[in-house]
Amino acid sequence: MNDKKNKVKNIFDSIAGRYDFLNHLLSFGVDHYWRRKALKMTNLGSESILLDVACGTGDFAIEANRQGVKNIIGADFSHNMLDLFKKKQNWIDGKVVQTTAEQMPFRDDSFTNIAVAFGVRNFYDVKKSFKSFHRVLKDKGKATVLEFQMPENKIFRSLYKFYFKKILPLIGGIISKNKTAYRYLPDSVEEFDEKISLVDLLNEAGFSSVTKHKLTFGIVQVVIAEK
Repeated sequence: MNDKKNKVKNIFDSIAGRYDFLNHLLSFGVDHYWRRKALKMTNLGSESILLDVACGTGDFAIEANRQGVKNIIGADFSHNMLDLFKKKQNWIDGKVVQTTAEQMPFRDDSFTNIAVAFGVRNFYDVKKSFKSFHRVLKDKGKATVLEFQMPENKIFRSLYKFYFKKILPLIGGIISKNKTAYRYLPDSVEEFDEKISLVDLLNEAGFSSVTKHKLTFGIVQVVIAEK
């Protein structure tokens, strides 16, 4: 577990400077829509107290702020990602905390909402992370998980795998100068999809209501769990 924790931290520390650019380029800009749609499904507002886990450079938090959320904390294990998040902080009076999802240093019942975009597959212990989510959420609080998955349609799945396994690592590796990182990212999606059911693990963590939605031909899932 510590091996994965440190590996992931090193990867994201190394690609932080090109992370936003590559996210938008490699998703053809659709990542903006995914974040916006996931948060709208969550029904955030000015009274929300949001913890953005695996916040990276803060794009999910920025979208939440556009939707009216004022009280936001960003949490990530990558120091370099948090530095970039802080440079964007002119948009909000927010805070950042360097921590893993599994061992978050927050009091019980602290947040109305938790959001995590494309970060759960990088957790070293997903089950422990979701229990941590449940602990720090208030009653009726919601955890919103936006994550990649493999599409079910066989033809689209094969095209998606070709892009994800061949094109994405090539472009990402050249621009970020880290080929290992952009081989890890697509490999982690396929492995995660085979082994992990977000719905099942959120139910096991104690959430009372868990719903799943598919976006963009099923390549992205939005899972919303209520405490």
